[in-house]
Amino acid sequence: MNYILLFLAVAIGYTTALFLKKKELKNMEVFLAFSGAFLLSITVFELLPHVFETPSKNIGVFIMIGILMQIFLEFFSKGAEHGHVHLHTESKRFPWLLFISLCIHAFMEGFPISEENNLLIGIIIHKIPVAIILSFFFITAGYKRSTTLTFLFFFALMTPIGNYISNNYSFVHQYETEITAVVIGIFLHVSTTILFESSKNHKFNLTKMTAVILAVLLAYFL
Repeated sequence: MNYILLFLAVAIGYTTALFLKKKELKNMEVFLAFSGAFLLSITVFELLPHVFETPSKNIGVFIMIGILMQIFLEFFSKGAEHGHVHLHTESKRFPWLLFISLCIHAFMEGFPISEENNLLIGIIIHKIPVAIILSFFFITAGYKRSTTLTFLFFFALMTPIGNYISNNYSFVHQYETEITAVVIGIFLHVSTTILFESSKNHKFNLTKMTAVILAVLLAYFL
């Protein structure tokens, strides 16, 4: 069921984008702020305590590796993980660098998802607005539908594949803490960037601040 829900998050995003207009896309900033705050809260409330059950400086090293890894990936994805898409509309070639970097990011997201945490909800809430914005820009940029659907199909598969490998291959369990720490770094960078970019002139308006507070409270009480 988890695999289906993760896949459907991207499908819902694409379907929603088909009916969106450019003006309506601005309203996604509030949803993005909510998703960023929720993902950050799940990371802080659930994943961080898990990896620091046995405190070690090495865990901090792996978290930093995750942060640096996400910064590197964003050189190629141009920030699509947190709702920024910059496509070269004059070229209709398949955007391989964007595709590969997003797939690596999505693949890593799947590893820490388990019955012991609420990360599944966090990833779904994170994926839907990103998939909407990504799909919308592909559609408005005039890419072929086959190109858009191919991109989104494989992107949607990556997180379920990462979660499947995590659940079914014993060698992954040997390095579960280290892998989770890397993913924490990725989440910390992505979620804080979403929150930073969701404010205009570095100021939250009341609507976005309310969305952020609700996301934090929801993550805490789940």
